[in-house]
Amino acid sequence: MRTFAMLLMAWSFSAAAAPADSVFRHGFVYTVDAQDRIASAVAVKDGRIVYVGDEAGVARFIGKGTQVTDLQGRMLMPGLVDGHMHPLQGGAALIRCNLNYEALTVAQLQSRVQACLDQSRDKEPDGWLEVVAWFQTNMLPAGVETSRATLDVLKTRRPILVESSFGHTTLANSRAIALAGITAKTPDPLGGKIAHDAAGEPSGLFEDSAQRPLQDLVPKPTAAEDLTAARATLPVLARQGVTSFLDADATPEALTAFTVLQKEGALTVRAHFAPQITPPEGVDPPKAIAAVKQLATRFDQGPIGVQPGITVRNTKLFLDGVITAPAFTGNMVEPYWVNHGSEQAPKWGPGKSRGPDVYFPAPALAALVTGLAEAGLDPHMHADGDGAARAALDAVAVLRAKHPGLDIRPAIAHDEVVHRADWPRYAALNVIPVLSFQWEKPASDTIDGARDFLGPARFRIMEPAGFLHAAGARIAYGSDWPVDPLDEWFALKVGVTRTNAPGVPAKYAGRLGDDVGLSRKTAIRAITMNASYELHQDTLLGSIEVGKLADMIILDKNLMKIPPEEIANIKVLRTIVGGKTVYQAK
Repeated sequence: MRTFAMLLMAWSFSAAAAPADSVFRHGFVYTVDAQDRIASAVAVKDGRIVYVGDEAGVARFIGKGTQVTDLQGRMLMPGLVDGHMHPLQGGAALIRCNLNYEALTVAQLQSRVQACLDQSRDKEPDGWLEVVAWFQTNMLPAGVETSRATLDVLKTRRPILVESSFGHTTLANSRAIALAGITAKTPDPLGGKIAHDAAGEPSGLFEDSAQRPLQDLVPKPTAAEDLTAARATLPVLARQGVTSFLDADATPEALTAFTVLQKEGALTVRAHFAPQITPPEGVDPPKAIAAVKQLATRFDQGPIGVQPGITVRNTKLFLDGVITAPAFTGNMVEPYWVNHGSEQAPKWGPGKSRGPDVYFPAPALAALVTGLAEAGLDPHMHADGDGAARAALDAVAVLRAKHPGLDIRPAIAHDEVVHRADWPRYAALNVIPVLSFQWEKPASDTIDGARDFLGPARFRIMEPAGFLHAAGARIAYGSDWPVDPLDEWFALKVGVTRTNAPGVPAKYAGRLGDDVGLSRKTAIRAITMNASYELHQDTLLGSIEVGKLADMIILDKNLMKIPPEEIANIKVLRTIVGGKTVYQAK
């Protein structure tokens, strides 16, 4: 029997005998192969890479019909692989009432929402208004509180939901709360929290699964609206250089919309999807896993090929919420800190709350993770706090003990605080931390929303990308868009420098914590090869090597040679997927 390597060598020899479809030469080609080699030329035929090397070697691939691109010294590298985002929500946010992640006072928030109401008066009195991209922890002044009263003063009778960009908190007005039937007697749901005011009534803030009764009342977008949102994502991703993504909380609507685009031949990015199993569904693991398998049977398009396609091979599990104020829904090993003094004379120390329990009890989580693995599905677990991260690692330990040879690649997304004792466990259990690098900087969420509440020891190790890498973990990257604006190059800059943008207020200057950050090579590998490994596409994508699919990007600056702060200013000049240009800068 001929081995895959023999077949690949035979194919490469055959391909080399004919002119390539396209050749890129005179460039700085960063391959991200196992040796991080640099080349100057690449040849592509039938959507695959047939040559990587120097100018002399590529000459034989140039024929009369070959399209030759003179890179003029510019950098060519693999396309970006975003291992955690929410693309349909990102596209929908582009066309909804959008607060654009801005720092707002209560009065400014009210003014912006009122403007959206005024622009849609035809929806009075019963049409729901959804407001997105609310940067809750960036409200001004720091620590200011919001409640249903914030929205009740607006000139409308409509129900309103203002959704935090983090996705874990919704602010609702009284009309929305009443329509949902939520009262002072409504209990917290499994995996959620209803905030209450001094009188015991719902304050208007709803955390995690407590949002669902409100969101379920909002009329669902039509199939046409979902398709419009999905279509809107494609040029945004292509401009950033994203050639593959994981939808880390995929709905049937998202799967349907992107499948329509794929069948139209309009899909310009490789689309991977992770449907969610909710905590209530998790009480019956076989039934929950069977539902995900049904979606996979319906939508997964089989082996990855030259043309962008759809896979359903991952499953999302939320283990906790967020560690920052005012939510504190991240599960912690030790309690959050509280101010035992006064505002004028603060005295911070441990409180009593460790946040909510992990949303899945340990036996149920272990059964889910093991059952998903046995079904061929990779668990993708949200864990912000160190308690939730530990619970995820414990569940994977059960899986590894039962099936030590199974090629399952569990991921833990975010990992904002990880207990020092657990750093080595990621490598030992082959668990992939999928990190959002843009959070690894001093900012309102890390300084105002977390520093005092974590205490100095935990704050020093917050966003532990460098610590985890040093402990041997295979770091992957995920933007979490639209939780944050989609800016992959700013995120990479932060991952390397752990600094905010120039011109931020003085309290957000400098580096975050004691973590040394990542080298450029490690950061690039996280958003190319390691994220491809996460998605089981590393044998085909993630590096520029002969036989792999030609997903590549051309940059206006050399990421490896410019000052690190300038990485944020990089622009993509061309994005290529399967050998075809899907974006060309003007």
